Amino acid sequence: MELYNATINTLRGLSCGLRIERAVRQETVVLIVAVPLGVWLAPGIGWYVAMIGVLIGTLAVELLNTAVEKLADRVTLERDQHIGMAKDFGSAAVFCMLCLDALVWLAAVAQRFAWI
Repeated sequence: MELYNATINTLRGLSCGLRIERAVRQETVVLIVAVPLGVWLAPGIGWYVAMIGVLIGTLAVELLNTAVEKLADRVTLERDQHIGMAKDFGSAAVFCMLCLDALVWLAAVAQRFAWI
C-alpha cells in the first residue's frame, strides 16, 4: 500500500509541476527528445545511461526548486532576505545541473565523433 500511495503522490507531483511550471515542461520536453536522440549519439550504453541520468537529475532538482519556491511564497509574499536566498540557492542548484548536463552531453558527442 505504501508503494501505491508513493506512486500516486509522485504522479500528482509530476502532473502539478508540468501544469504550473514552465521550466519543468521545458526540461521534460528535452528529456523526451533526448531519450531517442541519445540512443544514436551515445558512444555506448554507459554513456547513454549518463546522458539520460543527468537529465532526469536536472528534472528532479527543478522539481525541488519549484517546491522551495512555492513553499516560500506560501510563507510570505513580502520580500524577505532569507527567503530570497533560499530561492537563489534553488536556482543555483538547477544551474549546476544544467552545467553538468552540458558537460556530459558534450563529452559524449565528442567521444562519439572521435573529437577527443
